[in-house]
Amino acid sequence: MFFTLIGTTGLSASDPAAARDYASRDVGSWTVAASKDGKGCFLTREYERSGGTTLLLGLDIDGTNRLSVLNANWSIKSKQRLKLNFRLSNSSYPAHFAIGIVSDGKQGFVTSFGAKFPSYFAASKTLQISRGDVPVERLSLDGGGAAVAELGHCVDAQQGKPETAAAGKARSSDIPKDPFAASPARESKK
Repeated sequence: MFFTLIGTTGLSASDPAAARDYASRDVGSWTVAASKDGKGCFLTREYERSGGTTLLLGLDIDGTNRLSVLNANWSIKSKQRLKLNFRLSNSSYPAHFAIGIVSDGKQGFVTSFGAKFPSYFAASKTLQISRGDVPVERLSLDGGGAAVAELGHCVDAQQGKPETAAAGKARSSDIPKDPFAASPARESKK
């Protein structure tokens, strides 16, 4: 599932191979690091407030992203399904699906957005999150543009890693490249 990386492994870049390939960097108030599994990177920022809010934006080498926000005071349960409203300075995502997570003694949520989200995030000054009419968090994204640029450099460094044998195996020829297309195209064996 898409929340596994942040929920269980994405908060730490302590794996020696990941540390060798990309050293964690501070970019203003943000920290950029390779994910433990070596398949992407994340940026994180801690906000000093009641419960200590943590914001993480993860980006995988395949372009998928996920946003996690955690706070020790929140009562979200792991795997709880939520609909939250996200508003950046330049875009909004009303009633957006999120899943509850627990990590490092904090509860929160993780969600995924479209491919353009990191660029919208980079260009925004704030991120406002609400649950219906109830405000969840209002976070400054100052310096986020430089942090997202460094996040891209980190992901580029991860792309040069060889895939594992299992991950590199070709798909079976009877599985369409896009099984949801109107007329699924079959992959040809080469």
